[in-house]
Amino acid sequence: KEILFRAAERAQVLTTLVANTPLRTPPSPFIRSVRVAQGFDVADHRIVQQVQPGDLVITADIPLAAEVIARGAQALDPRGEMYSEDNVRERLAMRNLMQELRSTGALIGGPAPLGQSDRQLFANHLDRFVARHRHA
Repeated sequence: KEILFRAAERAQVLTTLVANTPLRTPPSPFIRSVRVAQGFDVADHRIVQQVQPGDLVITADIPLAAEVIARGAQALDPRGEMYSEDNVRERLAMRNLMQELRSTGALIGGPAPLGQSDRQLFANHLDRFVARHRHA
């Protein structure tokens, strides 16, 4: 989040965080948080309702990424992978397979912890997005 907050301030871009729990955000005219009700995918539904073509949504939630892309927005994974129409379909298929393997007990665990190279890749993609859209 710190990378996102710094980018919002530097580029003076409105950044909105949506969650069903309180979020701490720095005082800024460019950063706001929206708290939604508890419940399955309530935050995701709010994001999908509000997203506009050209917006950037930061999410590790692959179904959410697919929905915002379908609405003309872009999606960036916190590990620095920019989703596209092509790769989000692949990720959905892989996610479904992994869920099935976990449910049968054939697979345990999850992704590796977020590393410095992930943070750097995320920051680079975020900076490129902001630079492209600041001049648009």
